[in-house]
Amino acid sequence: METLQIRTRNREEMLDITGEVRSLILANRWSSGLLLLYCPHTTGAVTVNEGADPDVVRDIIVNLRKIVPHQGDYRHSEGNSDAHIKSSLFGCSQTLIIEGGQVQLGTWQKVYFCEFDGPRSRTLWAKFMAA
Repeated sequence: METLQIRTRNREEMLDITGEVRSLILANRWSSGLLLLYCPHTTGAVTVNEGADPDVVRDIIVNLRKIVPHQGDYRHSEGNSDAHIKSSLFGCSQTLIIEGGQVQLGTWQKVYFCEFDGPRSRTLWAKFMAA
C-alpha cells in the first residue's frame, strides 16, 4: 500500500490530485490493473468529476452548502456534522483502471480529494491490484 499526503487550505474544497495519482503510478511502474484510492477520514472523500471547467467544482461546493448547511439541526457536538454527511454522499473510495501505465479517465475527468472539515493534513491510501 502507498500513501498520498494531502494538505488542504479551506474548510471545504476539492483538490485535483490527478497529477499525484499519475506520479504514483509511474513511480511504482504499475502497468495494468486496478488502483483503489481510499480516504480514511470521516470528513473527507475522493471522487472523479470534470476538471476542464473550474466552475464545476465551484458549483458542487456552493450547492452542497445549500443541500447540507454548516449550521443545522445536528446533535453531534464537534460542529462538523455537515462534513460527515457530505463525506458519506461522496464516498470514501474510488477504483480506477490502470492500463499501459496510465490511469484511464474520460476526456474531462480528474481525480479529486474532497475536504469538508479543513484545513487539515490528510492521508489518502492507494492499493494497486495487478491484472
